[in-house]
Amino acid sequence: MADLVLTKAEDGKLHGLTDADERRYAKFIATVREMEPGHTVRFTFKLPRSPQFHRLHFAILAALFKCQDQFTDAEKFREWTQVGAGFCDIVPGPKGKPVAVSKSIAWDALEEADFAEHHAAVIGFVRSVYFSRFLWPHLDDAKGSEMVEAILQEFGA
Repeated sequence: MADLVLTKAEDGKLHGLTDADERRYAKFIATVREMEPGHTVRFTFKLPRSPQFHRLHFAILAALFKCQDQFTDAEKFREWTQVGAGFCDIVPGPKGKPVAVSKSIAWDALEEADFAEHHAAVIGFVRSVYFSRFLWPHLDDAKGSEMVEAILQEFGA
């Protein structure tokens, strides 16, 4: 099975993004044209993520990470926000108790709509009392909320 990336040209027609994609697309079109009634073809498509939105999400996380002292590892911080946002699987831990494990947000793992949902859930978690109480236990809830909002405001979130 070949991956194929298409783009819509100014003429309104689909074309392969690269020369290899163009060859794969031509092969796909030829296969569809030559199909006999009753034959089937299966394909899956994904709408790619917006690089700008991807960068925004990670810039927000980086700014939040920079303003806290609970985590020393940015990756662990990101995983914690994902679990807090509910983007995780619950699996048995070493002693049988349930443990939350963050899911992958790799570029190929989530397309744009799914990543947008994930981002919204993370922002919701970031705005929660639990988030600010854990990261800034010395602040009262109002001050913790102000801290979060000040950081998010920098990004228009």
